[in-house]
Amino acid sequence: MAEASIYEIHDPRFRQMIVTSAGLDELYSGCRWAEGPVWFNDANQLLWSDIPNQRMLRWTPESGVSVYRQPSNFTNGHTRDRQGRLISCEHGTRRVTRTEVDGSITVLADRFEGGRLNSPNDVVVKSDGTIWFTDPTYGIMSDYEGYRAEPEQATRNVYRLDPMTGALAAVVTDFTQPNGLAFSPDETILYVADSAASHDESLPRHIRAFDVVDVNRLTNGRVFCLIDNGIPDGIRTDVNGNLWSSAADGVHCFDPAGKLIGKIRVPQTVANLTFGGPQRNRLFIAATRSVYSVYVAVSGAQLP
Repeated sequence: MAEASIYEIHDPRFRQMIVTSAGLDELYSGCRWAEGPVWFNDANQLLWSDIPNQRMLRWTPESGVSVYRQPSNFTNGHTRDRQGRLISCEHGTRRVTRTEVDGSITVLADRFEGGRLNSPNDVVVKSDGTIWFTDPTYGIMSDYEGYRAEPEQATRNVYRLDPMTGALAAVVTDFTQPNGLAFSPDETILYVADSAASHDESLPRHIRAFDVVDVNRLTNGRVFCLIDNGIPDGIRTDVNGNLWSSAADGVHCFDPAGKLIGKIRVPQTVANLTFGGPQRNRLFIAATRSVYSVYVAVSGAQLP
């Protein structure tokens, strides 16, 4: 079994979710902090952010790596909307944007109740088209991943945006540093990482779960799981409802009840991940200076 040592089995079910003969491939090395991978199946390409270097990079199997956008406004997390357009969180401009088909940029959100957003971090799009994103302060804490500034929001929130009307609502306001987020496959649960332990080990390093009710309200917030090595940053779910999270020692996989069932070891601290490839069974991993990929035996739930 090639590179079987990259897998850490905590539950026999995890063996059915991995391909033990599939090794960990390093697709690129040379980032300062790789983040926000997003897969475009129609273009057979992966985009991601290299935040401190102010650029977004593109990888294709045919051509390798090239610069997609520079400067990038310290862009962090990305996703696609249901029309296939790129949705991005920008630390430098403290806004959420959409890249149109012609390459122009539309600002979707940059203020809430009269104040600038902190530094939008990660984003997902629900099947009804609403855009959900987190807004910690990482991008304004220094000039390394944005521009140092004082927060204009009293809290660090999870937001829901209706792009049709522009209505922006804070759906959760009690996070310390909200980070990655992902819906369960049936969209009845929203998972949100709290990564506050990145700067203070006494603060949260867990992922919370919320029930989605009445289409767009969150209730019954609870701790879903703890990360035992590092912090949770980017997260994704697969079609069976398992949750895959970044961590200091690699990628951690939790079953729908929040039990750790396995890990994929990665040589560098993982910031984010996404499923991609034609069958959505290739896990792309943004890890500090590099981007890796590994084939797994499940498919990601995120669409398109």
